[in-house]
Formats: sequence, structure tokens, C-alpha cells
Amino acid sequence: MSLIDKVLKERYKLTELIAEGGMASVYKGTDLLLHRTIAVKILKENLALDKEGVERFYREARSSAKLSHPNIVNIYDIGQEGQIYFIVMEYLPGGTLDKQISSKTPLSVEEVIRIGIEITEALDYAHTKGVIHRDIKAQN
Repeated sequence: MSLIDKVLKERYKLTELIAEGGMASVYKGTDLLLHRTIAVKILKENLALDKEGVERFYREARSSAKLSHPNIVNIYDIGQEGQIYFIVMEYLPGGTLDKQISSKTPLSVEEVIRIGIEITEALDYAHTKGVIHRDIKAQN
């Protein structure tokens, strides 16, 4: 089922599917109230039917919302509309690290070091706040 052009909570319009994962799909969208581009992570249908899957999804959102760091996306909102569970977050242009690596190969040593430092700084900050990422990979 395509969610393109769907508006959630009369506010968040989904405009483009930008990523698919095992737990969720991520859409680029527009916050119609604040007129800004956003990313909206939507829990997969099979997990939306599972109370434990929904709780894990929202636990991720609540944990991430505690973090304020330049290398970690901001969480703006969480919500539910019918059987659609979603997290609204900051949109960063350029796609995933995986896509950037694929399109720019080979990366320079300086770029690899810069990216590595940004990732480790973000992880260090999250760990000091008691948040453990559990799924570190270029797609995330």
C-alpha cells in the first residue's frame, strides 16, 4: 500500500519513500503547519499489529528524543493514525551513509576519518545519556 500523498494528523504530508528497513519505512514529507521538510518513519504493517513491536518502536522514539547532538537527527513528534504508527524527525538531505558511500566510491581517507569521527562522537554522546543504538550500519 503506497502512502505517498497521505496526510497524517492533518499535518504531515508524505511525499516520497526514501528508505526501507526491516522494522520501518522512511518517507520524506512536509510539515504543513511549519512549512518544513521532514522525515517520517512508519512502522511496518506486520509489526503494527504486534503490541510488543509498537512498544519497541515508540521506545526507540522516546530514547532518541532525549538526545540533542549535531550528529543525531532530532525527533519532532510521534503519533498514530488508525493502524499507522509514526515518528516525525529532522530530514537530512543526501540519503543514507550507505548511499553516499556507493555513489562516491572510493572515499578519500580524510572523508572516512571525518565520517568515523562524527559517528563515534554521536555514539559516545548517546552512551553518556544511557542510549545504546543496537543496529549500527551504513543504512542507519
